[in-house]
Amino acid sequence: MTKLHLLADVHISPLTIAALKSKGYSITRTTDLLPATAADAEILELARIEGKVVLTQDLDFSMLVALGNYGQPSLITLRLSSAKPDVVAQRLLDVLPTIEIDLTEGSAVSINDDSVRVRKLPIRRGQ
Repeated sequence: MTKLHLLADVHISPLTIAALKSKGYSITRTTDLLPATAADAEILELARIEGKVVLTQDLDFSMLVALGNYGQPSLITLRLSSAKPDVVAQRLLDVLPTIEIDLTEGSAVSINDDSVRVRKLPIRRGQ
């Protein structure tokens, strides 16, 4: 079973979270641990402290991780054409097993409809 611990931001549907939990993934919603108004930097800090991977559709997280020269936490950014919870959950279930090692080593992963981009952290120019 996976060792990943995911921290889903408010843009991720509770239905997607429930689908991942039903398949054995450890996933927590940020609002279970922080106020709904928590800043992205606070979410990243919580994930870093607790060893969680941030799961988001918000592109601001990628910028913060890159500019902050972070080696952790790992980050999954969803860039899918559909935000339907079942579509998002299925794409994650298809991709997560293939990127688990990258995420445990510290990576920023962008998941599109038909591709996955993995960049090792910290992100360097030209990477």
